[in-house]
Amino acid sequence: MDFRLSSEQQESVSHIHRFARDVLSASASERIASSHFDRNKWTQASEIGLAGLPLPEEWGGSGFGALDTMLAVEALGQGCVDMGLVFSLCAHMFACAVPLWRHGSRELHERYLSGMAKGSLIAANAITEPGSGSDAFAMRSSARRDGEHYILNGEKCFVTNAPVADVFLLYAKTDAQQSYFGISAFLIPRGTHGLTVTTGERKSGLCTSPWGSVHLDDCRVPVWARVGDEGAGATIFQDSMIWERGCLFAAYVGAMERVLGQCVTHARERQQFGRPIGHNQAVSDRLVDFKLRLETSRLMLYRAGWLYDQGLPHDEAIAQSKLWVSECAVQCGLDAIQIFGGAGVCSETGIDRLLLDALPARIFSGTNEIQREFIARHMGLR
Repeated sequence: MDFRLSSEQQESVSHIHRFARDVLSASASERIASSHFDRNKWTQASEIGLAGLPLPEEWGGSGFGALDTMLAVEALGQGCVDMGLVFSLCAHMFACAVPLWRHGSRELHERYLSGMAKGSLIAANAITEPGSGSDAFAMRSSARRDGEHYILNGEKCFVTNAPVADVFLLYAKTDAQQSYFGISAFLIPRGTHGLTVTTGERKSGLCTSPWGSVHLDDCRVPVWARVGDEGAGATIFQDSMIWERGCLFAAYVGAMERVLGQCVTHARERQQFGRPIGHNQAVSDRLVDFKLRLETSRLMLYRAGWLYDQGLPHDEAIAQSKLWVSECAVQCGLDAIQIFGGAGVCSETGIDRLLLDALPARIFSGTNEIQREFIARHMGLR
């Protein structure tokens, strides 16, 4: 096995890291303090391709495979301290643009895919409902065929990017008697009659990534707005989650790398009892464990991406990676606060951000409990 990155990969990673550090992180503390989504920063990120990494070059994307996409997102997470912005970009790419690319019609591609790849259109994925979280396919939102249109009714919640989205990838039941095979996907532009958006409550983690609810009241959309076949929505969603679970979590690997560097510097410079605190075994052991979590997360992430790109069985590896990276990011966030002591819970230092931003990672893209169930099935335990 050759673990070396190619010169092209190294150049891409370095470029994205520098850009994220120097441009996207500028004034990040102010944005985080006010929970402000900065459309200008979104546009700047999009201009260097960060809204369409895996999308075909034909539509304005970079044409990256899974592993190269992971490398780019890792560099983005390492350089950009505004993880809310990173999360919004990734949710747009993996939960919206990828399924449109892989399953949408040529007409939908021509109308929307280029704008989504270039970031001029912001997309939001709407599947979760107040009564169905992990049991997503128990949704109650309905889509009734009426000639050359569908009439949609229902409510979606926890929709990332909803307050700023230009277009929504929304899932609804086209056959109430079915579960998995009764769901269809639709691409609906903002402003469509019958679709309204309400802004969600302020969040403690990923706070610059806006979220909200989507309400459908006899929302009438044309048949050509359906993504894929009728009844294929669950399959489309599952396919998109392979990308989201696999690639989005690379941002947390990058964030762990960044925070580990801050912790090591602090442990070398902070003096207590006449010597650097890093000389104390309790501190150095904590940092060694931090390093081990980072490196194992990276290896599991890259392996999952490589398997996907090779066309080999990858579902279990991606579930393992999502589970491990998110749990490691939470523990590393706790360790970072402990190493910094009182300063670790001071918002001005920003050390608490890793923990706050990582806590939701155990919930979104399928809770870690769901990932454990999936892995257990692969082990023959269910």
